[in-house]
Amino acid sequence: MVSLPKVLRLAAVATLFAMTLISTQTRVVSAHPTVDVAVANWKFTPAKIEAHVGEQTTLRFTSSEGVHGIQSDELGIPKTVISPGKVVEVVFTPKKAGTFVAQCAVMCGEGHDKMALTIEVKP
Repeated sequence: MVSLPKVLRLAAVATLFAMTLISTQTRVVSAHPTVDVAVANWKFTPAKIEAHVGEQTTLRFTSSEGVHGIQSDELGIPKTVISPGKVVEVVFTPKKAGTFVAQCAVMCGEGHDKMALTIEVKP
């Protein structure tokens, strides 16, 4: 027969182990975030996203209308074309903190010059 204090100690150890596993899994999931960005004529939604220095980030673009693009030499994002009906993934790892503006990289019409995605990179 197992004594009550021993059972409580075992339960505490099991709980601690489970919490450690959960926190480890959470860190693994958030270690490489993915941000979905909807693209339509003359806007990215969301228009502002956050990333962290040294953390690989994946942007998943989908365009509902028009052909658009994205590019940022400062962030290491190559010129990428985003066509309607396709999911386009761009992976980048920021090297320095700051606020960066990635303009639409494909001439898309009258609102093209205002079409921007702001990426705030935190330390």
